[in-house]
Amino acid sequence: MSSAIDPRLQRLLGGDRFASLRKRLRQRFERAPLDTAIEGFRIGQLSVDEHAALASLLGRPSRYVNSLQVDVGFIDTAFRNAGVAVSLRDALEQLDGPIAHLATRRLAIQTMWSDVLESCTHNSLIELLRTSAGMGLLKRLARQSPTAALQICRRVEATLERLPAIGITRSQLAADALGDPHGLDSGQPAATLVLTIWRQSTTRSDGCGAGITVDEKDEDNDLEQAGVESHRDVWAKAGVLVNELARPVLFLNLPIRSAEHHGWSLGEPTYASLRSLLRAPLSWDVSGRKVYVCENPNLVAIAADHWGAGCAPLVCTDGMPAAAQRCLLSQLAKARAQLCYHGDFDWPGVRIGNHVMREHGAQSWRFNASDYEVAAEGVSVMGQPLTGKAVRAMWDDALMAAMQRHCLSIAEEGLAASLLKDLGPHGN
Repeated sequence: MSSAIDPRLQRLLGGDRFASLRKRLRQRFERAPLDTAIEGFRIGQLSVDEHAALASLLGRPSRYVNSLQVDVGFIDTAFRNAGVAVSLRDALEQLDGPIAHLATRRLAIQTMWSDVLESCTHNSLIELLRTSAGMGLLKRLARQSPTAALQICRRVEATLERLPAIGITRSQLAADALGDPHGLDSGQPAATLVLTIWRQSTTRSDGCGAGITVDEKDEDNDLEQAGVESHRDVWAKAGVLVNELARPVLFLNLPIRSAEHHGWSLGEPTYASLRSLLRAPLSWDVSGRKVYVCENPNLVAIAADHWGAGCAPLVCTDGMPAAAQRCLLSQLAKARAQLCYHGDFDWPGVRIGNHVMREHGAQSWRFNASDYEVAAEGVSVMGQPLTGKAVRAMWDDALMAAMQRHCLSIAEEGLAASLLKDLGPHGN
């Protein structure tokens, strides 16, 4: 390895001929227990040359056997007496460089990661990092670097101190907290941890300031089927706006206490963006009152055409609810509305129903097995077949069996006549 190496050492253990032997000897020192001196070990699968080299160091007979018991102290003494090395370990390091003691390295790394945890001050971050999953996530985000992890934790804490917010954009939050408007963009380590913490520190949402789940998929996916919610939804629950004008929520005749109607006309379907719901939340006058929730925008149009200003309050999820829809439903639930949900009688519709009822405390609105049975009897021979993976309805165990038995998909709009009865002045 170096011109300073004693030629005698090179002859004894140097060169390519003994590279494999040196590697195995080095491993014995690398893998030694912490604070334990190596006194001896057996090494096997020796070549003739390797046996001869070790036998000469150990003063053993040169007759070949494929394994030898190595007396480390004896070889150390032999090297020192010859003046070629201080010890066997020193000889190996002269020939191939420093030997890293794995147990010492592991302890040092563990100490550095412990220091990362000890440096944290925000309770939610500490709680996350005390779990193996949370610390594992941080290590992956930091690419196994404790130094990088410290920086990430500081950025996470600076962000968490400003949450929940009230309708601030994500870029503004990032600029204020981190000095970088892109510091909380999707995929940024700090953003991933903040969203994970927010999800785990909250339960079922009871307003726009509660937390939900992290998602790394497309925001318009069937979120319940994926088992997660989108980044935009998570930020929205924390009062942070991401693409806040996308997928506004559609509703009809929602009563409010204030005189300000934002230009809404009674009897006409209205849209509200996530931005407006978060930045200027209204005082919904719905306590103890039924608010109907449907899946499809066409039903809102049908109800508006049929009942106009006399229609009961109606909200549309427009498929699986996105951030604006979830925010409005959360506000209505917090205002003590009695949410009543109906959707398509198909498997995606059941998944959406499970979500709305679980997350917002809604009850079924003509969306039970008995309702499906009646609807199935009225379907023509040209009815749509039911396809996809079956889903159990959390509000009615019999619904899945009924749908599997008839194997018919029934669109919500096809049941408008019965739903309109509930939405009229006498039905509500």
